[in-house]
Amino acid sequence: MGMFCNQCEQAAKGVGCEIMGVCGKNPEVAALQDLMLYGLKGLAIYADKARELGVKDEAIDLFMLEGLFTTVTNVDFDPVSIAGKLRTCFDLKEKAKSLYETAYREKSGGHAPAVAAPPASWVIAGDLEGLIKQGQEQGVKSQHSDPDILSAIEIVVFGLKGMAAYADHAHILGKKDDEVFALFHKALAATTDPAKGLMDFVGIAMEIGKINIKVMGMLNEGHVEHYGHPVPTRVQIGTRKNKGILVSGHDLRMLEELLKQTAGKGIDVYTHGEMLPAHGYPGLKKYPHLYGNFGGAWQDQAKEFPHFPGAIIFNTNCIQRPADSYKDRLFSWGQVGWPGIKHIAGWDFSEVINKALECPDLPDAPEKEILTGFGHNAVLGVADKVIAGVKAGAIKHFFLIGGCDGAKPGRNYYTELAEQVPNDCVILTLACGKYRFNKLEFGDIGGIPRLLDVGQCNDAYSALQIALALANAFNCGVNDLPLSIILSWYEQKAHVILLSLLHLGIKNIKIGPALPAYLSPNVLNFLVENFNIGQITTVEADLKAALGQ
Repeated sequence: MGMFCNQCEQAAKGVGCEIMGVCGKNPEVAALQDLMLYGLKGLAIYADKARELGVKDEAIDLFMLEGLFTTVTNVDFDPVSIAGKLRTCFDLKEKAKSLYETAYREKSGGHAPAVAAPPASWVIAGDLEGLIKQGQEQGVKSQHSDPDILSAIEIVVFGLKGMAAYADHAHILGKKDDEVFALFHKALAATTDPAKGLMDFVGIAMEIGKINIKVMGMLNEGHVEHYGHPVPTRVQIGTRKNKGILVSGHDLRMLEELLKQTAGKGIDVYTHGEMLPAHGYPGLKKYPHLYGNFGGAWQDQAKEFPHFPGAIIFNTNCIQRPADSYKDRLFSWGQVGWPGIKHIAGWDFSEVINKALECPDLPDAPEKEILTGFGHNAVLGVADKVIAGVKAGAIKHFFLIGGCDGAKPGRNYYTELAEQVPNDCVILTLACGKYRFNKLEFGDIGGIPRLLDVGQCNDAYSALQIALALANAFNCGVNDLPLSIILSWYEQKAHVILLSLLHLGIKNIKIGPALPAYLSPNVLNFLVENFNIGQITTVEADLKAALGQ
């Protein structure tokens, strides 16, 4: 059985994975995820048509987020789990169809509606094997053959996937918005329309970038309402003698519930990967058993987790094939799934807690502390010092070095770049790309740390607010600031953040290590001509270009 997947930076041979996903996705799971996308397009067609007639359904809206999030890289590898979601997708598609047809007949005096586009008529197979076969047959079909249009459609689809992850997090915190739901349906349905051309999809991609800023703003609002603004916080990267639970992912609400349920039980909770910024939130750091951060970025988990003797739980994407040495104490939650791994549904973490209590204590092995918690509120709180530093010449330039980390060779570029940034420059960083350099010493400029950890990839909103505030303070555009944006990317959340930056008209962004495999030459040329986007080259050359040397 073959497959084809080109949605992440590690696409095999720079083209796409055809035998086995570099992420660990096998052809069966790839087929099911292809069918999920195909089914969601059918759901979107009817949901969009129903909305045009004033009919909405929250279950349909929310499943669109969950279904798209399921197909994001390193989320759900469990075919049984995906099959269950596919059956829900089919049922909701039929519901959306009924809502649309009923509303249409009511408004048209009993006339039958027109036949919808092909994906809307899909019929679900009964068993897992049938679903996999159906995914192979239908999952990769498109109404277009032009390579540039196909490239633009993939930009739209992958943007929706990334935005769905952020919207799902926001919804867990009680934040939702009808304009956001409407765009998901409208944009995904548009990808099935053979009448739409290249510039139609370029426009949709830019609209996704715009709405994603709203989504990230909603997520930020949810975090702040629940946990307060992040504050600069030193985080221990060693361990202490106690039972332990390691939490990996992005979801702060899940971490909060776990902290509540482990209080007073002699268990320390550690963060991993993108959970590190949780330590900066007052509403979370108040728990004394939120002790430290263990390990680095997602791609090192198979090397690091065998050395964590407690229970481990993933709450969003970034899971890898687990090693036998920790598989029996690994759990998943939310949209995450792996075959044979216990999935926690809901908010009761007693199984995770009991497993942690059965496990050996962690060693008493304290190490250094690292800083996190420099969200936009914290940085803008010292904006006067930053502005004064720029005007006095103490701060010459800002570098935003962040994004997704990954296992592909060439990512040492980001470590070397951070090391070689001149001492009169400040580095802003976010997402797991920071693990390439966040344990190094950078010192400060007039009391302002030279390395400012803005937070998760979810906190790109904070980085945007910092850039916009600086531009306002200097009465210029973001493109006129002494700011260079040099990003690493891996998956679809980074992709949609880039669309947001492009929507704002931000130019001269460098990305790497590789450019997306789904960019056709003409689409890439469009991005270069309109935004001067480019691939990283060498540290020396990129630094010279950034500093105008």
